[in-house]
Amino acid sequence: MPKVAFHTLGCKVNQVETEQIMEEFINKGYEIVNFSELADIYIINTCTVTHVSDRKSRAMLRRAGRRNPDAIVVAAGCMAQVEAEKLADIDGIDLIIGNSHKENILPIIEDYYHDRRKGPEVICQEIKAEDRLKPVLYSSQHQRTRAFVKIQDGCRSFCSYCIVPYARGPVRSKLPEDVFREIEQLLALDYREIVLTGIHTGLYGNDLSHDINLEKLISLILKRFTADYRIRLSSIETMEVSEGIINLLADEDRLCRHLHVPLQSGSNKVLKAMNRRYDREYYAELIDRAAGKVPGIALTTDVMVGFPLEEDNDFHKSYELIKELPVCDLHVFKYSSRPGTPAARIPSIVSEKEKQQRSQKLIELAKEKRREFIEGQIGKELESLVERKQGSNKYLALSDNYIEMEFISEQNREGRIIQLIPESINDDTVQGKLSPRKI
Repeated sequence: MPKVAFHTLGCKVNQVETEQIMEEFINKGYEIVNFSELADIYIINTCTVTHVSDRKSRAMLRRAGRRNPDAIVVAAGCMAQVEAEKLADIDGIDLIIGNSHKENILPIIEDYYHDRRKGPEVICQEIKAEDRLKPVLYSSQHQRTRAFVKIQDGCRSFCSYCIVPYARGPVRSKLPEDVFREIEQLLALDYREIVLTGIHTGLYGNDLSHDINLEKLISLILKRFTADYRIRLSSIETMEVSEGIINLLADEDRLCRHLHVPLQSGSNKVLKAMNRRYDREYYAELIDRAAGKVPGIALTTDVMVGFPLEEDNDFHKSYELIKELPVCDLHVFKYSSRPGTPAARIPSIVSEKEKQQRSQKLIELAKEKRREFIEGQIGKELESLVERKQGSNKYLALSDNYIEMEFISEQNREGRIIQLIPESINDDTVQGKLSPRKI
């Protein structure tokens, strides 16, 4: 069988989808090789959320074509969905497969391969609400210690700066019974952390006729599966963090104490222009309430700098709000104009130099907040998943509240949930030790 290589850009959902596609190729007998190796088929799962991700996607496609001019080069995913014509102009690309056809990528490639057709061939259409997500059942553990289950796709928020709704289509939720089937299989494969993920995870169930939402789905999972495992939520939007979800985080040991809730801006003026549908006061109250109700919870966020209307005072409001709130880390993004979005029509008052300066200030603040949070957890016993071995007896683990720790053990504990106690932090490295109990 031919050799196939993958490269993924962008979000966790893209990474999950690549693993799903990889599973299909494995089941058909294809040999999976590293992207740096000679392959017969190269599949690049593209991202288009910023101009930088566009550039990286194009670079990887060209690299694949140079590595083996006789190979089939496939551009898949978000950039393929919204920029198919531009990708078709790149020499060496054979297939451009949008998100609308990503779940059928294997038969599409096989038809192309066996017919010896010549590219570029574009396979992309509008994504419809009735395009259901199919379950994916893995036959073996993949490289990750944590397993990701995509429960939802699509977005209907239409934030003024964001291309995602155009690249991902309307909200579509995986049927609850299909989610259960996937989790059952992953637990049988000995995974011990299941991450529920999606493009707009908090809207899970919104399109289904079932009496179901994210909170109810989590409760059903925890009730149905009683094994030694834990559930982690991926990013969830501010308006979808219900009181019930916060209560589950407080009461259920198998639900990781971690919420990633994007802020984007601490300025109400900018939030309104972004079409974010909440204000800084609502966000602050939510974060404070979650921190007060769930001791030790890791609250992380996204912040954008350089939105076209962001003045110095607006940035200062973002900085001060984050500094005051009990968030322990943040991802900082520089605004990138996306053609076709409302924000792209707004003349920018922010220079690239100002974007960089603001970004750097927030990155430094993030380091301070992260260290402050970790220091507050020193000496506490934290449930941790051992992710990988780093040496003869050194391991790396991730606590339920998102602290990565190194620790020493004479026993191989990869993939196991254990109790660790963080002892110190040096630079960005946290040193932990095994708890004297439950080891």
